[in-house]
Amino acid sequence: MKLLQLFFAFFRIGLFSIGGGYAIIPMIRDQVVLSNHWLSMREFTDIITISQMTPGPLAVNTSTFVGMRVAGVSGALAATIGCICMGVLISYVLYHIFQRFSSSVFFMEILKGLKVASLGLIMSAALILLAIAFFKNGDLKLSSLQPAAVAIFTIVLWISRKWKINPIALMLLSGLLGVWIYQ
Repeated sequence: MKLLQLFFAFFRIGLFSIGGGYAIIPMIRDQVVLSNHWLSMREFTDIITISQMTPGPLAVNTSTFVGMRVAGVSGALAATIGCICMGVLISYVLYHIFQRFSSSVFFMEILKGLKVASLGLIMSAALILLAIAFFKNGDLKLSSLQPAAVAIFTIVLWISRKWKINPIALMLLSGLLGVWIYQ
């Protein structure tokens, strides 16, 4: 039963994951934390962080990690297959539609609208991650604010904008800062 739940939860994510990447984080959170209660919000954030650091698409990595956590290797397979099967089919169909209508002004206007919608979903995901990273237990009260987290974020953001350093190096720097600050 767990395997079917994993498959269909991530099937829905794959089916409705317009924008992909960070835009899908709110939907994954809804399925994994709020609806099925497979992970706590803190565990979810940890898995998203690990999924981002791991090569491959965020949704696929997250589905694999969640499936593994919930039901072992078979859970990882069920969740991952559920996540990718509709994406593959939709990509195939959209490729052919794009090839046929790419010169259409109407079609290009649809794409412009989808770009803006994707940005909204990405910003929603960023706000969720920001709340969890900056506030203890995601509790948006000033008394829960973690200044060290804000400092690490600010340093990494500044360095990445000023010098365009490799993201892996920035993650390593963040980890080292975390060890140094939180000890």
